[in-house]
Amino acid sequence: MAQQTAVEWLIEEIHKNMGVWIPQHIQEQAKVMEKHQIMSAYDLGNQNQYNKICISNYVNIDEEQHYNETYNK
Repeated sequence: MAQQTAVEWLIEEIHKNMGVWIPQHIQEQAKVMEKHQIMSAYDLGNQNQYNKICISNYVNIDEEQHYNETYNK
């Protein structure tokens, strides 16, 4: 099951609790920005972990693949 991102949760809560619709283009821009932040953080963590263990058979999962698998996008 895919996880909900913080931006998706916030958009849902604003609509549900305040009855306010955020324009679609703003929602999409926020989701794109969050996706890039998640992928950058994953990539940085992945690089740090690799530097710590320094093994030749290290499996590197691409940050885009991680995002898509985690958030089913």
